[in-house]
Amino acid sequence: MLCVISVVMHHHRLHTGESLTEVIDKVKNEADITEYRHDDKPVSYLCSMCDKRFPRHKNLRRHIRRLHTGENSYACSQCQKEFISQDALRHHMYIHTSKYKCTDCDQCFPSSRHLIEHSRSHSGEKPFVCTVCGKQFAISHQLVRHSRIHSKEKPYRCFVCDKVFRQSAHLTVHMRVHTGEKSYICSLCNKSFSISSDLQRHKLCVHTNQRPYLCTYCGKMFKTNGQLKLHVRIHTGAKPYSCGHCSYVFTSCKDLKRHLLKSHNEGMSV
Repeated sequence: MLCVISVVMHHHRLHTGESLTEVIDKVKNEADITEYRHDDKPVSYLCSMCDKRFPRHKNLRRHIRRLHTGENSYACSQCQKEFISQDALRHHMYIHTSKYKCTDCDQCFPSSRHLIEHSRSHSGEKPFVCTVCGKQFAISHQLVRHSRIHSKEKPYRCFVCDKVFRQSAHLTVHMRVHTGEKSYICSLCNKSFSISSDLQRHKLCVHTNQRPYLCTYCGKMFKTNGQLKLHVRIHTGAKPYSCGHCSYVFTSCKDLKRHLLKSHNEGMSV
């Protein structure tokens, strides 16, 4: 959600020419609260930046401070980590007091729930079972996320292009397509990437001689799984890319594109 909000602010700044500080001040001081009454329904408070409504004024204020301004007003005296509310800080302090401490690894947690969930990593307990496929999970929200595979539920929608996702993390990664954000930077050449797996693949391919992917047919080694899959088609004879204009089939997408351009004068993307 935070990533989506940042995109909203980014687009707002693009269209208005306002600085980030000006946008924040506008959210805080101008049109951040709107009261709506629908017949006998109670007043709701509308956030003008994302149209989310709240039943109480303090809920809206907390929402704005947390997601739109980035303010964290409550700092931990032990580690200086900042929090958006006193309650959040109070729960965090349990980490320093060792109230909820794992007896197996001495790791501390902010609540008994977090400690119980963590303890299952030691015991191997997985009490949450999928009724469709029987897969087991240690934490309830993992089961909820998994269940979407069977129901085809995709509750996370991109407000820019309407593409939907099963997990919020997938939406966060997708939003970088629209923002151009590339926060994963190679420490060896400073090339940047949108997702960590692309950075790891880059390091493996460009900066090391490691070849961890083995062809079981001939023993040849490859740097990436994609290179291995392409190579294996030499042994299997698989040609999954077919031309829509003629009967030719190809081993790789690159070969198909070359064929389309050369034989059909079509520089389309496949």
